[in-house]
Parts: sequence; structure tokens; C-alpha cells
Amino acid sequence: METALFFGVNMSRQVAGGSIDKTPRYRELADTLAREVRADYTPGELLPTEAVLARRFEVNRHTVRRALDELVAAGMVTRHQGRGTQVVDRRLDYAVSAGSKVTQNLAELGLVSHTDCLSQGLDVPPEAIAQRFGRGPGERLLCVDTLRHIDGAPVMLLRHWFDPTRVPGWEQRYRGGSTRALLNQHYGLQLVRRRVRIEAGSATRDDTRHLRCPLNAPLLQLSSDNVDRDGTLVEVSSSRARADRLAYHIDFDPTDEVPS
Repeated sequence: METALFFGVNMSRQVAGGSIDKTPRYRELADTLAREVRADYTPGELLPTEAVLARRFEVNRHTVRRALDELVAAGMVTRHQGRGTQVVDRRLDYAVSAGSKVTQNLAELGLVSHTDCLSQGLDVPPEAIAQRFGRGPGERLLCVDTLRHIDGAPVMLLRHWFDPTRVPGWEQRYRGGSTRALLNQHYGLQLVRRRVRIEAGSATRDDTRHLRCPLNAPLLQLSSDNVDRDGTLVEVSSSRARADRLAYHIDFDPTDEVPS
């Protein structure tokens, strides 16, 4: 059985007046520690004590504790009474926000990635996607299939459905790499996510061939409706990622009201 979560909220970090909310110190520290865990630690290793980390980063132990709480919540480490904080997972902690870009996010994590174009061309989309674009039965959209490698290992399969009228000449221009970069550079389109759907799935034989994972291995499936500045749908993207290599996290604006 598949489970799904829907996110239709504003996931930006902007506050009143258009300025960007400053990242708390503990979140900055958590990001730094997460990068170090991925790069320098293996499962089972212990992190330095809170006191050692506090001295190293010149913060108080409460800030260190909150940063480590972030890594615990992300499934990267666990705490053991009398032993300390132990690395248990090396999954990529990938942030999903309204305007996040996969290539840019991975680069900020210090990870090398590249994307291969597997196929592209006009095709008839599934009915649900056709309806989102307001297309009738049999009408075709531009379908682009890509495979993303991270640090040399295949991690994510992506399928992009584009309104072909918004990206004329795409097949002559795109040979791989970031689709967002091409959209911006050649078409002047800076897309943001309007809706995100996350599901749990399992690997098919086609997935095993591309992602080099066992048949029926757990996958994370994320689909999103991506719109232009006017709110017009330009792309519906869907990805299938190895759950043992990647985890998604979503931050909500702290100014959002809590329902009574």
C-alpha cells in the first residue's frame, strides 16, 4: 500500500516586507554537522561530545544540543545514554521548499552531481497530469526522463512533463544537466512549486536497472506542480529516489498560524 502526503502551503522563508528570515544559529550548525557526517563519518562512529563541539564552534551547549536534535530527527544519528551521539545513516538530507533546486541544493551540501538525459519527446501523459494542464484525451506534452547521479552513484529518476508551447526547441537544446538552469537561461522561466505530493513506493525492474537497487527496494516518490511567476502551470515533475540514500525535509514558516 502506498501512503501520500500533500503540501499546498506556502513553503517560502520570506517575512513581512519581502526580507528573508535569518537562519537560526543551531540550524547553521546542524547543516555543517550534517555535511561532515556525510563526508567524514561511517555508520557506527561517535561524534565529538557536546562540550567539544561547543568549544569548536564557539557556541553554548544548548545550541549544540538543538543542532544534534536536527540530525536525530533527520535519521542521521542516534543518542545513547553514556555513549554519546552515534552515526546511523548517511542518507542525503534534501530540503524541499517552494523554490528549491536539486542541483543547487546538492552543491550547497558539498556534493558533486550530474544528470543524464535518458529520453525526451512529445508523448500522451497520464490522465491526471493532462487534466492539471487542462489538456484533453490524446493531447501530447513534452516528456523528459532524466537520471541524477550524486557522488558518482545513481540516486534519483526524474520525469518532467512540460507544456511544449512554453519551451519551443527544447529537444535541440537539452542534452542533460539541470532543467531549471535551461528554463531560466533560454526561456526566462523561474519556476516555483505550487503543490508537492510525497509517496512511498518500491523499485520496479526498470528502477533496479537505472538506480542499481534491489527489486522492491523502498523508494521515495515526489511529484510537484511547478508554476511561473503568474501562477501558470509549466511543468509537472515526478521523481523516484532511493530511500536508503536520500531523505526529504520540509520547513514551515514559523509565522504560520496554528489552528485552534
